[in-house]
Amino acid sequence: MSNLVVRSLCAVTGRLALCAVGLAAQLIGVSATAAEPGAVSEVPAPPPWQANRRPQRAKLLADLGADRWHTSGFRGQGVKVLVLDTGFRGWHDYLGKALPGRVAAHSFRADGNLETRDQHGIFCGEVVHTLAPDAELLFADWDIDKPESFLEAVRWGRERGARIVTCSIVTPHWSDGEGRGEVHAALAGILGAGNKAGDMLCFASAGNTTERHWGGAFHDGGDGFHDWKPGVKDNGISPWGSEQVSVGLYWQPGADYDLFVTDTTTGKEVGRSHTDHHHGDRNSAIVYFKPEGAHTYQTRVRLVRGPGGVFHLTVMEASLENTVARASVCFPADGPEVVAVGAEDGSGHRVWYSACGPNSTQLKPDLMATIPFPTLWRERPFAGTSAAAPQGAGLAALLWSRHPDWTADQVRAALRGAARDLDPPGPDRETGYGLMRLPRE
Repeated sequence: MSNLVVRSLCAVTGRLALCAVGLAAQLIGVSATAAEPGAVSEVPAPPPWQANRRPQRAKLLADLGADRWHTSGFRGQGVKVLVLDTGFRGWHDYLGKALPGRVAAHSFRADGNLETRDQHGIFCGEVVHTLAPDAELLFADWDIDKPESFLEAVRWGRERGARIVTCSIVTPHWSDGEGRGEVHAALAGILGAGNKAGDMLCFASAGNTTERHWGGAFHDGGDGFHDWKPGVKDNGISPWGSEQVSVGLYWQPGADYDLFVTDTTTGKEVGRSHTDHHHGDRNSAIVYFKPEGAHTYQTRVRLVRGPGGVFHLTVMEASLENTVARASVCFPADGPEVVAVGAEDGSGHRVWYSACGPNSTQLKPDLMATIPFPTLWRERPFAGTSAAAPQGAGLAALLWSRHPDWTADQVRAALRGAARDLDPPGPDRETGYGLMRLPRE
């Protein structure tokens, strides 16, 4: 089926683009293109907020050094970047605007639906396209509860020639919390060691997790339940809205724990989970629940067998009452094979929610990027560590367009070497090697 037919059918169905033919095209992987030149349409005047963003964007490009590289002719040409995300709803509408005129896309969800959620991935793509306007983009999503589909998406990107991956979705319990486990090992195998031609360089958001994470050693309160702090066995959970909340416990093999979640409004248990050993590479226990109205919740952890050790607990779509910022970097960013990018506030400081290390045999986070990113396609700026990771991907694309013979390790080293140190001085577990920028060449 031609791309023109897919575009025409999707135009009929509007933003969803989920007609039967469009869905079939996504299942096999489709390259969509913007409408052909010469089409007649009225162009509305830009809103005031959009006009204000243009000087902000110009300043960001200058701070990164990207404007100089663009002027010198290095714009990401010859480089493919894979954007991994779960939010590409309406992506066709942004072709030739926030995105390049042509984007290859493939869904690795069981239903083959690339457009189930929000536009988060589109804005990640916009960041890359702004920094490296001549780079090619690939879009892929996956089933959020199936790590094998995530790995298939990365493998597809490599097969399509992508040198760079950017991912701004975190799945904490796919790791042991220390950058290890079978999913990390498989991901590292796909990316390559970094010292050979064709090896990939992966950037990932460190996570907006400091208010959602607890990490440390198990402390028995006297009845087998963990004390989050002296005398406190219940850790409060406050959902942000009506989205499903996940409570994830994850740790290195050695002990077995049970995880409990209770609705404090009704006093009823909403879920419990026992240890999943994942073939001995990592352990986890996960509870999912759908929050009700203004209800609040709490979680407990009980040691079942073995010596209690260090564990991590992270909640998604909610805040946690008792938290620890240390070692809050999440999968995939906690792995040594991935460049973890945190968020800097524009004045040289880590944004309070940006995750901290240590989480790995390697310094975490690796690098920082200034947020929010001045998107031109929605009034609310694109913020969080989600906006940080694709900046690394865009700068890497510029480096590879100038040095196509470089390995992933060389690109990574160049970004580290060019980074501007932030407080505290020297490489550290809050800001890594510092604020990303391009080297002066």
